[in-house]
Amino acid sequence: MSVQQPAFNGFGNPVDPTPAELRAWAYQPDSVPLRSMPPDWDLLVAGDHLVMTLFDLAMDENCPARRFALHCLYIYASDGIQTKFRAHPRRRLRKLMDHAELRGDDLMRAWAHNCRMLLAQPKLFDYHDWCEGGLVRTGRRLGT
Repeated sequence: MSVQQPAFNGFGNPVDPTPAELRAWAYQPDSVPLRSMPPDWDLLVAGDHLVMTLFDLAMDENCPARRFALHCLYIYASDGIQTKFRAHPRRRLRKLMDHAELRGDDLMRAWAHNCRMLLAQPKLFDYHDWCEGGLVRTGRRLGT
């Protein structure tokens, strides 16, 4: 059974999209290609305001923008860990990791594993891997 996704009518403010706008775009990402978004849009949307939406999109194997959402989760996690959780709450990240391990597929379990590795060994942070999509593209698990 397929869930009907809302039509995407554009962003009111692409620098600060609402969860509903981001979700609608994610199911019709060709309507506004990433290359036409503001510079560093991934960094702008990878915050507390949208993290639950990004997580839901990354968990949906049928979401066309799933890899973008996963990329944003890597940014979110590394930002929290690198700032010793001044940027994002530790508890929220742990809940997301637990849920990904319990209910996620290989991509989401790899994200949770990599987050746990970075928590244990912050020196594993590599900007290319965590903030430029390296771990999403390769699907690599740290420390294995």
